[in-house]
Amino acid sequence: MDWKEKLGMAFNIDPDSVSNEPEVEEPVEEKQCTQRLDVMLDKRNRNGKKVTLVVNFDGSEEALKHLAKELKQHCGVGGSARCGEILIQGDFRDKILAYLKDKGYKARII
Repeated sequence: MDWKEKLGMAFNIDPDSVSNEPEVEEPVEEKQCTQRLDVMLDKRNRNGKKVTLVVNFDGSEEALKHLAKELKQHCGVGGSARCGEILIQGDFRDKILAYLKDKGYKARII
């Protein structure tokens, strides 16, 4: 008796339905065409340091973090993402706007 048959008897399942192949993750889907992202510069409550904010992101937290990672790598700086908002350290409004438009987002500087 092999392990599949023992497993089938122990848990009352069909041993042929058991597979050893790992599940493949689906790529992150983004609502690019319907979103209007706003890019802005912010200095308030940051000890005079400038940060670029990308706001009004409408999507999952996973998609938000994925986009933030791409923007941080594109600009070569740090940042964070939470609550539908991406924070990039420094003034990169023009660079981020061009990148978002290349990716298919509707973006504007406010």
